Amino acid sequence: MVTLASLVEKEGKLAEERPRIAAVFENRLRIGMKLDCDPTTIYAALLLGDYRGAIYRSDLDRNHPYNTYSHAGLPPGPIANPGKASIDAVLNPASTDAIYFVLRPDNSGSHEFSSNVAAHEAAVERYRSGLRNHQIR
Repeated sequence: MVTLASLVEKEGKLAEERPRIAAVFENRLRIGMKLDCDPTTIYAALLLGDYRGAIYRSDLDRNHPYNTYSHAGLPPGPIANPGKASIDAVLNPASTDAIYFVLRPDNSGSHEFSSNVAAHEAAVERYRSGLRNHQIR
């Protein structure tokens, strides 16, 4: 529970979204899908002294027990100290069929949740487009 709550803590900046994030991770665990949690990739790089301030393809491909892009299931331990909101979210996840989420590019800290890969890919493209538009201004 603490390990999962630590992932929710690092992914969810908005307390009200944490139950949905917890539910996405639980949905993925239930169906045997990798968690693909960016903060675990960062944590693995930090443990190795190799974090460069951003996630690179080599980080995602790294065979490390904390990297949930290369290993299914939970990492071997927490990646952060979860707060009450994250612990509560894991104990009381939202009811959703979503298995994906991506940050919205509006600096709100909120995420867009999807229940299928096509909707998620569209949300990722909106995120990337929003970032490109923000960089141009």
